[in-house]
Amino acid sequence: MTVRGIDHIGLTVPDLEAAESQVLALGARPLDTRPDRSFRVYADPSGHPFCLCRQ
Repeated sequence: MTVRGIDHIGLTVPDLEAAESQVLALGARPLDTRPDRSFRVYADPSGHPFCLCRQ
């Protein structure tokens, strides 16, 4: 079995909730969106992970 390393993009945003609404409207899927963190993890429509990070 081969396991690839997964690279992802981290985007810093001033308003995490507004940015979340925007990426979900564009087709992102939540992966880890616990409210007690300063970041949230999503997958784009192709399944590539990315983070939204509070500024």
